[in-house]
Amino acid sequence: MARRSILGPVQRGAATALTALLLTSCGAIPHGSPGSGPPGPPGSSAPGSAGTPATTADGAVPVGPGPQPAYRVQTQPAPGSCHFRYADGHQPLPDASCTPGASNPKVTQSDLGTTICRAGYSSGIRPPTDITEREKTANAKSYGYTGSLHDAEYDHLVSLELGGDPNDARNLWVEPPSPDHKPGSGPDNDKDAVESTLHSAVCDHKATLAAAQHAIATNWTTAEAVLGLKQKK
Repeated sequence: MARRSILGPVQRGAATALTALLLTSCGAIPHGSPGSGPPGPPGSSAPGSAGTPATTADGAVPVGPGPQPAYRVQTQPAPGSCHFRYADGHQPLPDASCTPGASNPKVTQSDLGTTICRAGYSSGIRPPTDITEREKTANAKSYGYTGSLHDAEYDHLVSLELGGDPNDARNLWVEPPSPDHKPGSGPDNDKDAVESTLHSAVCDHKATLAAAQHAIATNWTTAEAVLGLKQKK
């Protein structure tokens, strides 16, 4: 015969409550342990966790201020802070951190016929020499260039005929003479012919404006080949 419980209804209820309390206490998370405290807001991360990775550049040429009614002498990088690079054949290239190129916001793919593909457009937005000569002297110090300034060209990396910005310091550099240059004959660089080829390709719709700007800003010596205008060697 089973023994009958001696606890009454009230006592049994109290015992059940006490048991539940003890079980809850044993399973509680100690204060300050991982997982304690209220959850953070949606999307938040714990301290020390990796944050959102930086976005990568899409390769587009920076956009400059565009043509100005009156140009001012632009501040150049600090003396000695820029360094020439050289491509095959010892052709000079600018320092990408100092001279990445800059585009003219007034020139777009949809208005080529009224801007760079119209005769006289580039000459009409070119800064005056009293501005560019002072910039050229300062930029030569930026690059540590000690050669003849008469033979060096103060060059628009993205040329005006390709929609380059007229006077953004990021788009101008003292370009040393090409290796086959005759000393004392003044600026005459191989890059000029590349600019003309790319200009014709853009105006003939054989290359897009953005592609031509990116190609010449990256490496003018390979721009024609990159755009399929010249066989790669």
